[in-house]
Amino acid sequence: MTITITAFERSPDGGKGLARDTRVRWALEEVEQPYAVRLLSFAAMKEPEHLALHPFGQIPTYQEDGLALFETGAIVLHLAERHAGLLPDDAHARARAISWMFAALNTVEPPILEFVTAWLFERDKPWHEARLPLVKDRVRQRLDQLSVRLGGADWLDGAFSAGDLMMVSVLLRLKPSGMLEGHPVLAAYVARGEARPAYKRAFAAQLAVNNPQAAG
Repeated sequence: MTITITAFERSPDGGKGLARDTRVRWALEEVEQPYAVRLLSFAAMKEPEHLALHPFGQIPTYQEDGLALFETGAIVLHLAERHAGLLPDDAHARARAISWMFAALNTVEPPILEFVTAWLFERDKPWHEARLPLVKDRVRQRLDQLSVRLGGADWLDGAFSAGDLMMVSVLLRLKPSGMLEGHPVLAAYVARGEARPAYKRAFAAQLAVNNPQAAG
């Protein structure tokens, strides 16, 4: 059975690769698995049919051979465990790669999302001017720590893994703000992720939905 994922009919980012279906597309491209995409409007995401797949009415979802999954971390881990290319063969290295997946989603992404929300959507709030520096500091702390850990390595733990896929995807959210410019180690790390052929294919596929002329 063909893998089917869901994605925005029109992504809020206009196809810049920030919607979470890009992470799943990227993983599918890395493990060389064909897939179909079912595009959803915001209204359709709240309908019972979709809520049966994703109880919080979001995207993406993943369906294959009777299995339905939601949450990008769970989907990418499922793909990485079933197909070669995203997790090392060595048991210890494999466990470390999975740890980096959790770190990306649980430790690095939350302050980034808090910052992006404050930066983009709370500018008219009375607390914005006082709050923004605080949330930026939380992001900088995580970026400083991650920069030290990465050091001069290309990837987080040896070869590219699902941990890098998730971490790069999370860090990409900072590109529009320019915050990565103050962390050249991480800017180069993200650029290496974007340069991977699998990422380029995933990005182009999402862009084609939202901006067919640019994709062409």
